[in-house]
Amino acid sequence: MNMTYFIAAIISIAVQSSQQLEYDPTTTSEKVIVTDLEFTYGDDNVVPVRIYMPESDSPSPIILNSHGLGGSRENSSYLGNHWAGRGYAVVFMQHVGSDEAVWKDTNRWDRLRKLKSAITPKTFNRRMADVPATLDQLQKWNSPGGKFAGKFDLERIGMCGHSYGAVTTQALSGQSYNRRGQAFTDVRIKAALPMSPSPPRHGNDGDTFGKVEIPWLLMTGTKDESIVASTTAEDRQKVFQQLPESGHAYHLVLNDAKHMAFSDRTLTNESHRNKNHHKAILALSSAFWDTYLRGDEAAKKWLRGENAKSVLESKDKWEKK
Repeated sequence: MNMTYFIAAIISIAVQSSQQLEYDPTTTSEKVIVTDLEFTYGDDNVVPVRIYMPESDSPSPIILNSHGLGGSRENSSYLGNHWAGRGYAVVFMQHVGSDEAVWKDTNRWDRLRKLKSAITPKTFNRRMADVPATLDQLQKWNSPGGKFAGKFDLERIGMCGHSYGAVTTQALSGQSYNRRGQAFTDVRIKAALPMSPSPPRHGNDGDTFGKVEIPWLLMTGTKDESIVASTTAEDRQKVFQQLPESGHAYHLVLNDAKHMAFSDRTLTNESHRNKNHHKAILALSSAFWDTYLRGDEAAKKWLRGENAKSVLESKDKWEKK
């Protein structure tokens, strides 16, 4: 082998290895500012929001977050702080009618019944309206003279949600509903991350998810069962199976992860946490956002290569199609 060629090849490999090592989705670099606000739309519909903003002068890509049943804008701060620390404007919406007010003033024996009673067409439709209304409000705040003038990059929007928030995210980012089709899809959303996703209660899964066009990253666990519905851990994995072979669909199944592993809240029977679960969630989600909201090639190589498995434990499952 020509010595010059050999040296050049070694240097090339070293540079590629260095570039791979340089990309690290587990780290943050921005100072984060947290602001609580609320706005109204329509007939006095109130949406409380908590916004995690990087201290930056340049426009930030946006990540919307939708909480689960009985949650609030205060939940999952570990996500808001990490993503904002990586340069994203993270907007946690609170959905009135299916938020913490459902259970807060009840005794613990009555809470499950109250939570179940809050899963109605009315609360679902309210969530479907809250999301586009929030995007409209962000545009107003981003306008000259607005509270966040020039701070949002409205061309780069992602959405995440857990449990009922995953149902919300699925609906807004490409899920089909029998005769209604993709009635709720908002084309402003460019990538989606449903945590603890749900298959449809009725209809064919392929018809439900076969027309999804944007990148989806699904996250669930081997013990991710619902306490308010009949959804099993196996049911949740069916969603990924029915997504089209787009090259931009990803699936994380965390071993032994229960339903609240994706939140920072716990239930009485979920007090123990595997600390690596949140590490994996933050790393893979950050690489996903960087790939599809920023077009970061280093992030794409990390996400689609072997490095993604470096944040996982041996029994976790990571797949893509």
